[in-house]
Amino acid sequence: MTSCNQKKIGVISMARNDRFFADKWIDYYGLQLGPENLFLILDGHDQPLPEQHRSINVLQLPHRTFSRAKGDRNRARLVSHLARALFHRYEIIIAHDIDEFLVIDPDQDQTLAEYLQRPVRSASLSALGLDVGQHLERESPIDPKRPFLEQRSFAHVSARYTKPVVAATPLTWGSGFHRVKGRNFRIDPNLFLFHFGMVDHNISRDKTGDQTLLKAGWSGHLDRRNQLFDLILKKTAVDGDEFFRTARRRQSLFRPFFALNKPGMLSEKPVVKIPERFRSIL
Repeated sequence: MTSCNQKKIGVISMARNDRFFADKWIDYYGLQLGPENLFLILDGHDQPLPEQHRSINVLQLPHRTFSRAKGDRNRARLVSHLARALFHRYEIIIAHDIDEFLVIDPDQDQTLAEYLQRPVRSASLSALGLDVGQHLERESPIDPKRPFLEQRSFAHVSARYTKPVVAATPLTWGSGFHRVKGRNFRIDPNLFLFHFGMVDHNISRDKTGDQTLLKAGWSGHLDRRNQLFDLILKKTAVDGDEFFRTARRRQSLFRPFFALNKPGMLSEKPVVKIPERFRSIL
């Protein structure tokens, strides 16, 4: 990213009580886009700084206690405001939760930065959402020092994670970054959003017992997320490459009537085998 003619790309995320994903986030996006272009909002002055915090931009804010739903809205609002300001310095802003990672299909033989130099003819780009989980009969607990996708082979293709995470203009994200307010979405044919919130059963179990989260109304949300382990265990996985195009088309065509600017869920809850070419990326 040295030429003055290249688009500058920034990345934003926000974290609280994270002991697992922030350093992975810094490693991945630092390599892809340069650590100087990463902006991490830490929710609370009680939060420890990531090990590599000196290489990135950290904004530490006073913590406010919200319910889960209000907290999601507040996070999206904060990130939207920061992104709007950063568009004075950047042409593209990527924003999503700390346990999510935007990946370009290795078949494109390009880096994420190179791919996003292409003209973006919409306000945002959505990436196909893959909710990665541990297969409890075939896969061991995660080793954070090794690539996650070297250790995990299955994912639920979920519209909840097909999010408009690439912004080409100032915009306002809705709660959880699931939609852009007042705008349509476009699912890019070569971008994937890997969600790793359920990448390890033991970590997920600890979170389920976190009293702070339970008091904030997270129990139902965590229970729904934990269903991923049973889904991966019981469903017959289909080949990802044979299903990805179908998933993009169906999520684009069939939308919830109450939110037409969000992709529609796939009723069969498909589980895919993640293609081998992704194994060393994350």
